[in-house]
Amino acid sequence: VQLQASGGGLVQAGGSLRLSCAASTVLFKVDTRAWYRQAPGEQRALVASITSGGKTNYADSVKGRFTISRDIAKNTLYLQMNSLKREDTAVYYCNQKGYSDPWTSRDDWGQGTQVTVSS
Repeated sequence: VQLQASGGGLVQAGGSLRLSCAASTVLFKVDTRAWYRQAPGEQRALVASITSGGKTNYADSVKGRFTISRDIAKNTLYLQMNSLKREDTAVYYCNQKGYSDPWTSRDDWGQGTQVTVSS
């Protein structure tokens, strides 16, 4: 399974970006899809996640500003980021956890896309 993340870039504070993450393969079962981010010198941290049932979860720092969604038909995950702040600057990674068959679990990562927010 390959996850291809895109949509990052340079944006001014207060602006918006939409990240996309396209999966190359449809899994037998997807449990959770998520976005993580890693700023320089910091550990990778969860930004937002969505379960197969559509339940979402957000880091406190992005609640009310970011929205995670997915298009099942396109096998694509999205992250709409509004009201961006300088502290949102990081490399953003998409993640997918599930099963390729009833017995084989998977935990796949995209390559990362850089988001830089300028003041």
